[in-house]
Amino acid sequence: MARIRPFPSGRPPRKLAARVASVPYDVVDSREARALAAGNPVSFLHVCRPEIDLPEDVDIHSEAVYAKGRENLDGFYANGTLESDPVPRLLVYRQTWRARKQDGLVATCSVDDYDADVIRKHEKTRPDKEDDRVRHLLAQSAHAEPVFLTYRAADAIDGRVARVTAASPEFDFEAPDGVRHTLWVVPEGDIAFFVASFAAVPLLYVADGHHRCASAARARAALKGKLRTLPDEHPVNWFPAAIFPDRELAILPYNRVVKDLGGLGKEDFLRKVRERFDVRAAEAPEPRGKGQIALFLEETWQTLTPREPVNREDPIASLDVSLLQDRLLAPVLGIGDPRTDPRVDFVGGIRGTGELEERVRSGRGAVAFSMFPTSLAEVMAIADAGATMPPKSTWFEPKLRSGLFVHRF
Repeated sequence: MARIRPFPSGRPPRKLAARVASVPYDVVDSREARALAAGNPVSFLHVCRPEIDLPEDVDIHSEAVYAKGRENLDGFYANGTLESDPVPRLLVYRQTWRARKQDGLVATCSVDDYDADVIRKHEKTRPDKEDDRVRHLLAQSAHAEPVFLTYRAADAIDGRVARVTAASPEFDFEAPDGVRHTLWVVPEGDIAFFVASFAAVPLLYVADGHHRCASAARARAALKGKLRTLPDEHPVNWFPAAIFPDRELAILPYNRVVKDLGGLGKEDFLRKVRERFDVRAAEAPEPRGKGQIALFLEETWQTLTPREPVNREDPIASLDVSLLQDRLLAPVLGIGDPRTDPRVDFVGGIRGTGELEERVRSGRGAVAFSMFPTSLAEVMAIADAGATMPPKSTWFEPKLRSGLFVHRF
């Protein structure tokens, strides 16, 4: 069963919340982070992308970068950009976007639960990205950004969250990308209810933040090795998360652009595609349902439907991204491992199909594929099977804003 507990988070005061809150570290590169934080000394990008405060030619994995992150975080606490809760608390975090809202409980979750697969995963992690996050965690002695978790919704939890959100929020602002962020402090009398209710939730699932989870486990192990002993109550045993019920979440597609046709001409390429798929003119750039893939080539959208039956009993092989990889990218275009092949680019659904068209028209891609979104039920089924999804299968939106609740250890 899932263990959660309140924690004394570091949060910006109401007047600074909108300026402090930033995009997560992993959705921007250094150049983009510098531009976003320009003229804003309290942007949390100074903590999660601290290289922006060093010369542009700095190695982002140098000790100077990690030390700067710690310096900036300490400075935020010292100058009032972040304020520590005097007592451990739970929070409710609402995101409102495109006329849809999702309410998540903010708490710390157990590293032991992650290790024991009570918190289930659906993606592989990259060691180099883990190494970077571990160094940030240990240098800052803090989890600066939360993990995005989900669970099979429970009416009682939803009802109590609704009672919390009926009160006045701690802060409420709209970010530049149009997402509204609202935060409530859970009344002290409701904390025990939430802790007990989640103790009856059998499993949590990582929606977004696999590297943060893995790094939390590695950082805990490193600190335990350094201290030789680690009390059960030590805060490094816990990491912050926003935990949303599954029925409130939406997944956007993760689309693909391939840079060349693998030496094939247009007609030979389409002939090989037709051997494996029924091809017809597309009614729209987005597929209408599961089992369909939209292809953009030379100003034309076409809809692909597999000719051979799909084994719906296999949770991975039946994914649309698997059908594209196994029946087209590998056999037709020679892309064997999409994780490492530089010929394929992944484009988050937030950018829309216009981005796919622009890449092909500009010559940055030869052909683009618009995907139908993977469902959360598929994600959970794969996690429950102990399997991992193909790379870039899901794009959760909106993203959690960073800097709204920090967990120091």
